Amino acid sequence: MESAATILHADLDAFYASVEQLLDPSLRGKPVAVGGGVVLAASYEAKAFGVHGGMPGRRARELCPGLIFTGGHFEEYQRLGDAAIRVLGDFTPLVERISIDEAFADVAGCTHLFGPPDEIATTIRRRVREEIGLPISIGVARTKHLAKIASQVAKPDGLVVVDPATELAFLHDLPVGLMWGVGPVTEAKLAKSGVFTIGQLAKTPGWSLERLLGQAAGAKLGALAWNRDPRAIVTRRRAHSAGAQSAIGIKPAKESVFRPTLLHLADRVATRLRAKSRPGRTVTVRVRFADMRAVTRSITLDQPISATTMLAEIAEELVRAALADHPEERTISLLAISVSHLEEREGLQLDLPLGLADERRRPGSGRGLARFTADRAIDKIRDRFGWEAVGYASVALMPSSSVPDAFRELAEKEL
Repeated sequence: MESAATILHADLDAFYASVEQLLDPSLRGKPVAVGGGVVLAASYEAKAFGVHGGMPGRRARELCPGLIFTGGHFEEYQRLGDAAIRVLGDFTPLVERISIDEAFADVAGCTHLFGPPDEIATTIRRRVREEIGLPISIGVARTKHLAKIASQVAKPDGLVVVDPATELAFLHDLPVGLMWGVGPVTEAKLAKSGVFTIGQLAKTPGWSLERLLGQAAGAKLGALAWNRDPRAIVTRRRAHSAGAQSAIGIKPAKESVFRPTLLHLADRVATRLRAKSRPGRTVTVRVRFADMRAVTRSITLDQPISATTMLAEIAEELVRAALADHPEERTISLLAISVSHLEEREGLQLDLPLGLADERRRPGSGRGLARFTADRAIDKIRDRFGWEAVGYASVALMPSSSVPDAFRELAEKEL
């Protein structure tokens, strides 16, 4: 016997733009974009013109001449996102927040108190609208993956409940782009093979998917296409990695471009590692080219690191290696750094000055200790006076980023 549909996925609609319309009622019903040089988020009125997040501001204005740009109220995003997620917590302790504006909830154990799952979802939507003033869409299903898809189908400002008896009929008619883990690159690969719907993906042989997407991704998507998703709600998640990325437009693949960007990313990542006393041993970089193809390179170190300049130097070496392997690529559009294999460590273990070849990568060497000490001094100044109070000169002298760090930090709070 199939289990009941008790998993909710709640997702605030066009969250950042909706908050701006809430704060300024004159913007309601009008096309709104958060950002400036780059669109960080768009209201549904703007999306109707083809405006979307990540789009250059100039292109957005071409598509929608009446588009209204706002600068962003990041503290309000955090406050209102927290308030909406707390509403879920009033019904069940089994809430798994996956971003600032969305969360899963399992209501199986509270239906005797609040009614069936569809009634609980209806009440949550009403309360978020009345108490917070924001629209929220909810999907209800038997699995997390299907609940997330259902909430996307429900948008904007709707509710979709998927009956376990008809879930495959519901799922298989939908486009593959709605699946968790299918981004633009994967969607394009599937389209070239004639796979446009989840049903077509479900009927594709496993060996074919694995050859097209890789063994792990092919097996995972094949299972999800049949709604085989055993994942339970995880209320407290311990981060296994920390990362940051920066879309830089279409820029030449030169050191003068990628070096300051990598230092900026390393600064963001390493600061979070130090704040939690969780250095990491594996450093991974991702380089995306102008045609949206991406490559990754990684290295696992003997000792975990959390020093900004040490992380930046390692990332630079990895990016150079990636570019050397693709000499035909002359432009890049995105850079990313992540650190994994995190460890618990409160202090540094000092190394003897043995003249080892990798001494500059060893946190306990004289050079490593000096770098860590400088970083901790920067951390203390920033804690007291704010992030912009002090930093590395090459980053401070960069042209201002089109995406404010405050916006990025909302998505980087997991660690």
